[in-house]
Amino acid sequence: MRRSRHHTQKTEDHGRITDAVSISERPASAEDRAVPGHWEGDLISGTNNSHIATLVERRTRYVMLAKLNGKDTETVINALIRQAHKLPKELYKSLTWDRGKEMADHQRFTLATDIEVYFCDPKSPWQRGSNENTNGLLRQYFPKGTDLSVHSQAKLNAVARQLNERQRKTLGFYSPAEKFSECVASLG
Repeated sequence: MRRSRHHTQKTEDHGRITDAVSISERPASAEDRAVPGHWEGDLISGTNNSHIATLVERRTRYVMLAKLNGKDTETVINALIRQAHKLPKELYKSLTWDRGKEMADHQRFTLATDIEVYFCDPKSPWQRGSNENTNGLLRQYFPKGTDLSVHSQAKLNAVARQLNERQRKTLGFYSPAEKFSECVASLG
């Protein structure tokens, strides 16, 4: 019997993330944006296999960016762990990501940070709307088709600061930084 040379790759679990927790199981507090600490994440890509990890807090729209030296799961997870340790635990409760293979090792992230990772349904980017909108804003600073590896982490921090200081209509014309500061102050 003749078979495709790719036959062995066409298994039922090929390309799927093991033990992925669906977005439908995410706490209701993340859905209605009532409680801070629920984040959405993604990668923006440039030429020469260059990438930046983007993280957006759902309630305040606060942005964090991480420089990546590759798209492999180990590199991405290590960068996300470093970002998670920069915040108080009360302000990092969950992370929602798409079905990209860069999150294949999501269990290591959860073990290192005690932050549950939820995955969007396939081909449903609107389930991470805050992150998709922010990625669009980031393209003003990092246009498509450019090499993202030329930007240092300091430059990414400066861009994130500019976005976080930009007033948003959806926040009642407050900036994400102001809203995030309110959340931090409420913890103290």
